[in-house]
Amino acid sequence: MNNVYLIGFMGSGKSSVAAWLMRQYGIPRVEMDREIEAEYGMTIPEIFEKEGEGAFRQKETLLLRKIAEREEVVVSCGGGVPTRTENVEVMRASGKIILLTAAPESILARVKRAENRPVLKGKKTLEGIRELMEQRRECYEAAADYIVPTDGRSVAEVAEEVRSLMQK
Repeated sequence: MNNVYLIGFMGSGKSSVAAWLMRQYGIPRVEMDREIEAEYGMTIPEIFEKEGEGAFRQKETLLLRKIAEREEVVVSCGGGVPTRTENVEVMRASGKIILLTAAPESILARVKRAENRPVLKGKKTLEGIRELMEQRRECYEAAADYIVPTDGRSVAEVAEEVRSLMQK
């Protein structure tokens, strides 16, 4: 098994699925946003505010290159990771890419209380989420080796499907 990169919109379940796989099967996980925060000593919103989205996206790419050198980890990618062609190439060369999907209504319900979503600043509405999801949809689908819907399913159900795809 190579690395498995979980991609998808914020709130699609990437972190929850990666955590479940680690707890149930001991599969090492990498939370990209947490790694970036630890490495740079700032929260994601602070990086966006002080350095801008472009600098944050570059930090994601640098981290992704480091992760690609590892083997057999499940990576919970930030929602914008697959929007850069370079990132998709790095992921594809070192593992499988699994897209987790959810309806805009589900996403809103999952992120409505989160304060650490700078991309949603001023757009934490159904329409704002729909708009951003549509902007990213083509990138997500083009990057994905597999697509796993999460609506109406438990974390365990989604994680088991991801695990079965990891073994293909």
